[in-house]
Amino acid sequence: MIREKYDLWVKRAVKDPDLIPELKKMEKDENEMSEAFYKDLEFGTAGLRGIIGAGTNRLNVYTVGKATQGLAAYVNSVTNNGSVAISYDSRIKSELFAHEAASVFAANGIKVYIYKELMPVPMLSFAVRKLKCNAGVMITASHNPSKYNGYKAYDETGCQLGPEAADYVLNIMNSVDIFEGIKSVAFDEAVNDKRIEYIGDDVINEYLDKVESARVNKDLDLSDLKIIYTPLNGAGNKPVREILKRIGIKDVTIVKEQELPDGNFPTAPYPNPEIRECFNVALSLAEKVKPDILLATDPDCDRVGVAIPYNNEYRLISGNDMGVLMLNYILSVRKQLGTLPANPVAVKTIVSSELCKEIAKKYGCELKEVLTGFKFIGEQITNLEKRGEEERFIFGYEESYGYLIGAHARDKDAVVASMIICEMTAYYKAHGINLIDQLNNIYEEFGYFLTLQKSFTSEGQAGLKKIADTMVRIRENPPENFGTLKVSVLKDIQKGEALDLQTKKKSEILLPRSNVLAFYFTDGSSAIIRPSGTEPKIKIYVNAVGKTKEEAEKVRETILLAGEKILGF
Repeated sequence: MIREKYDLWVKRAVKDPDLIPELKKMEKDENEMSEAFYKDLEFGTAGLRGIIGAGTNRLNVYTVGKATQGLAAYVNSVTNNGSVAISYDSRIKSELFAHEAASVFAANGIKVYIYKELMPVPMLSFAVRKLKCNAGVMITASHNPSKYNGYKAYDETGCQLGPEAADYVLNIMNSVDIFEGIKSVAFDEAVNDKRIEYIGDDVINEYLDKVESARVNKDLDLSDLKIIYTPLNGAGNKPVREILKRIGIKDVTIVKEQELPDGNFPTAPYPNPEIRECFNVALSLAEKVKPDILLATDPDCDRVGVAIPYNNEYRLISGNDMGVLMLNYILSVRKQLGTLPANPVAVKTIVSSELCKEIAKKYGCELKEVLTGFKFIGEQITNLEKRGEEERFIFGYEESYGYLIGAHARDKDAVVASMIICEMTAYYKAHGINLIDQLNNIYEEFGYFLTLQKSFTSEGQAGLKKIADTMVRIRENPPENFGTLKVSVLKDIQKGEALDLQTKKKSEILLPRSNVLAFYFTDGSSAIIRPSGTEPKIKIYVNAVGKTKEEAEKVRETILLAGEKILGF
């Protein structure tokens, strides 16, 4: 079967000339041929993500076309004369894939609005809503290495597709011949006859207006703030710089090596703002500039990482700690200014810091918990909007450096997050402290809630099977202890039930089914295990609680060491 697929591609895959030499090379590499053709690239609620190249298990114009044919069928099933918005980032072949998707939508009778140059994820989500589209597509692989690209699909609310819509798209994809079943039209032809239309500056400017309106303390002077910013060769360069300019920040130094779009990411091979290596070039520049803060946005500019000078070194602030800082800042300052809405709502994912619960409780803020994936946060905002209560939403975040302030988008937004982080930095600077100092103040008030996330990569078909088998093994034989810590409650989100290990009583979990196992310990700490939905990884999330930092660090180490043994990677 693999050889038959390969032979067909050799004959038919001529649309992208880059695929031809790659296919020829595979003829002498059976392992590579197998990896490229042993299955179809899977479409789910996160869309597609895969290695760029030839084959059914790779991202190329044909797999993008097939996904688009499926999404087009979905749009046409829910409306007549539908429309979509499309954006893309700086990754290899992103523009080609975006144009291919536009051509397929246009051929299926769907109006296309596409940005004329690379734009971030939140601007795609905003465009879907602003232009009243029925769907959206963002070509990106987020923070993956350069060999990857992806296809994020959005619904009419600006959220990523839900399970039912994703299943519909997948069913159509499974019934479509990848060479004969995809309708397409020449991109330039469709632009000329207005089936494809470029998104104008008015939409871009309105997005920036909405972001600017999300400021917490509009009267705060930010003119003496000194910043180093790197877009990591991605889509954040223009919008982040523009919003910082709008709010009065004058001293912004850009990391030149990482300023312009480049899908090879030559100075940050793994363009993930969670890791210190992404900051290496910026940190070298910091020795000369001496900034108050360093910002790094990932290639599709939906996540932002931060480094702060502290005790003669630069310390990175984790996604969890930044979420804690932002929630505390928004609630405390808006209460002080009298702008906090009645019954405010914040949203976090179940793997994010438990400290947010204590902060929300102090300010009378309702804190909702959802599954991992920002679409679940977006759904909560949409539910508020349907009731005419979207002004109650003040903040949403997930531990993987994704934040949203304001209801202008339904996905994480590093543009608005960069703005609020800078405003927050200036606010505490005016009080004689920096973000690390303020984080320590929060810990002193509420206790030490230390977090850690560790991923274990297992690529290829054998690796994916290992990850799946590991989850089955742990689910069938769950541990009762992590080292010296006793499990009090086990939540199996896939089964939709929580088991109290002391009383043996079960209760229902009111969350969508997902392949997640959550272990809660008698001291209030927790460990959550789940496979990634977008990468060949299995992850463990540790939340450790202690009265002192030392106590919490000891608990965190205990959970991690035990978790590693349980996973067996």
